Amino acid sequence: MVLTAKIKNVLDSLKSPSKADLKDALILLDIKLEDLVHLPEPTEGKPYNRKLLYKNDEVELLVMNWSQLECAPHDHGNSHGWIQVISGTSLNSVYEVKGNSLPKELFYQYHHKGQYFYAPKKAVHKMKASNKTDMVTLHLYSPPISGMIVYDLQKCAACVVSDDCGAWWPDEQYQKVKEIKLNAKSNK
Repeated sequence: MVLTAKIKNVLDSLKSPSKADLKDALILLDIKLEDLVHLPEPTEGKPYNRKLLYKNDEVELLVMNWSQLECAPHDHGNSHGWIQVISGTSLNSVYEVKGNSLPKELFYQYHHKGQYFYAPKKAVHKMKASNKTDMVTLHLYSPPISGMIVYDLQKCAACVVSDDCGAWWPDEQYQKVKEIKLNAKSNK
């Protein structure tokens, strides 16, 4: 209950937070793995299971417990935010998307326990736990994510997913808000 009050106290005051405001809030929260009780186990066949810790009209705070699977390349709709590695090591791949073409991987980075990395609006990335580590990540976005696009590089398709779908191709038809056929050739 102490953590919930602390989160509410820090995040309630954020109004149209900037990149710096969001990072400052995450640092101020100073959440550790031992603070996260009742962490959801990773769902079989999915890259992670998530738990919503806080949400209002301005921000949402999620914790994700990762399996050894990678998520699909995705954006965060019109949201931006910070990801903090609470435990383990993240392998984060960043993509470029030009028009209606397949995303092209630009680079990847490792982020270790205690590190933060920024997710700009409309930026496309994918993540996975690196080196068989037990990875837990904290995600603070503004505004709360809506209209996330998930890419399936094998199907040469993209899909705007419902707010209850994670960064994977939807299992349920209702989670596919809009399916998009992509051009197989990337624009170079």
